[in-house]
Order: sequence, then C-alpha cells, then structure tokens
Amino acid sequence: MTATEFLPVLVMAAGIILVAAATLSVSSLLRPSNPYAVKNMPYECGMDPAGEAAGGRFRVQFFVLAILLVVFDVETMFLFPWAVVLKEIGLVGYVEMVVFMLLLLVGFAYAWLKGALEWEV
Repeated sequence: MTATEFLPVLVMAAGIILVAAATLSVSSLLRPSNPYAVKNMPYECGMDPAGEAAGGRFRVQFFVLAILLVVFDVETMFLFPWAVVLKEIGLVGYVEMVVFMLLLLVGFAYAWLKGALEWEV
C-alpha cells in the first residue's frame, strides 16, 4: 500500500475537522452570552441534585447498575456481526462465540450473586 491510497481518508478527516471547527467558531460568535449563577447550576428534575432537597448524593448502586448495563450492552453488540457471518466462519467461530457467551454468563452470575442487580428502596 502506498501513501496515496490513504489520501481520500486524510482529506475526509481534514474536512470533518474543518467543519467541526467552523461550526464551533460560528456558534460561539452568534450565540448570546449571559451567564449567571442560577443558569449555571446543575439541573435534575427541578431540584439541586447534590442538595438536601434531592435526598443527598446518588447511591453507589445506581452507578454499579449503570456500569453493568453498559458492559452487557456493549458485549451483546458483538453478537450481531457474528450472526451475520456465522456460515462463513464455521465451527471455530461458533465455538469461540460459545466460549464468549459462557464468559458473559459467568460475569452475569457473579454480579447477581454479589447482589449488584438488587435495588434497595
């Protein structure tokens, strides 16, 4: 492969960077700038998310559940490309995906046994 084969990719990347920079520059020039303390406060359903009215800080259970959701969602996204090329990859690909699914099930069982999926009110 020569460097000229990558020229369209570099031109496209430069174009994307140029459009992004131009969009940010124009929007920063045209938008109204009126910052004040109430406007810059975090918003969570009309209440201060870290104050007394919100019931204190978020519990760790919320973050553990969110991380587990992201991990298992990302891992299951690997099933779609595998299903598309299943006939082409043959038995080796099938066995590898079975091992992958077993590892996911072991991780799910571990999270379940540790109580990460239980939600206390």
